[in-house]
Amino acid sequence: MKLLILTAGALLSASLAHAAGATTQNFPGAPGALTLSGRCSKLVVGKVDASKACVNELASVTLINGQVTFIFTAGDKMLGFQGDGTKIKLASEGNVSLPLNLVVTGAGQKMTGQVKVTGSCTMGNPYGGKPVSIECTAKSTDTAFSSTFKTNGKAPKAK
Repeated sequence: MKLLILTAGALLSASLAHAAGATTQNFPGAPGALTLSGRCSKLVVGKVDASKACVNELASVTLINGQVTFIFTAGDKMLGFQGDGTKIKLASEGNVSLPLNLVVTGAGQKMTGQVKVTGSCTMGNPYGGKPVSIECTAKSTDTAFSSTFKTNGKAPKAK
């Protein structure tokens, strides 16, 4: 009986460890949309600083082809940092880095423009139960884009 209990406990521990690891590997997640609550402390496009108007909620959209977009909003304007989620790499301090290829812009509910960029978003795992930062920086031929968002430590909400 003790062996059976020990084996069941070991299997449960292994399953939980696997599940915890899976959430780290799966962020930003399977295709779909989710939102993160927290604090947007920086949103800058070129010389325009929209940080004060930046909404304290960040959307993450993952497409079926693996493209990931982090969407920041300020007033009725949107700014999305987009990259290939299949190319996410480990970064420092347990974070990962998403290489960026586009910045998308929009107003209201519609995305209206695209700019080719180079850059990256560095992020922690928001499923870990503690606040993490998501920082994006990108450059086009004539404009720089940057943002910083810190989650409240609660798991993302699926949309």
